Amino acid sequence: MMYMVSRSIAQGRRAGVVSLGGVAAGALVFVVVTNLGLLTVLRTVPVMYTSFKIAGAVYLGWLAWQAFRSDGASVFAPRETADVSTRRLFVMGLVTNLLNPKIALLYLSLIPQFVDPRAGDVLLQGFAFGGIQIVVSVAANLVIIMAAGALSEFLVARPVWLRVQRYATGSALGVLALLLVMDQSQPEPPA
Repeated sequence: MMYMVSRSIAQGRRAGVVSLGGVAAGALVFVVVTNLGLLTVLRTVPVMYTSFKIAGAVYLGWLAWQAFRSDGASVFAPRETADVSTRRLFVMGLVTNLLNPKIALLYLSLIPQFVDPRAGDVLLQGFAFGGIQIVVSVAANLVIIMAAGALSEFLVARPVWLRVQRYATGSALGVLALLLVMDQSQPEPPA
């Protein structure tokens, strides 16, 4: 989300929307991979599941650290950037999402919770639930992208809010990282 917001502020809403397209494509890749078997692999090889959780926790911890050690500059503040092509914006959004362990964990933990083998084709259900999540996510992110300019002006004009936002974000990410590290759950063995 921060990537898309920063693109929107630095290069305009169109850049944010194109980046969102790449992010949505990355989410679609995760939905396909999850539904075609990555979940089974992670369930049958618990070390991979644990590794994925630890990688996600490390990533969240790093984001928390970045928020706390920030120089006080807002992530929403406009910055000089080179003009980036539509294709590159899309690819950067795609790669940003594919390298985000939180997204993989989201699909790996979310989709199976709603799939009911008694309700019909499991693969179709998984794709339907993943598709619904992508549509909701794109809609929510589109609203955020469109509002990024107003939010930028508000935060830049009020330095105290920048500090509050930075510490609140850092604290939330740090707590999430700790909870993920302390989580002792293991994947259910395949049925």
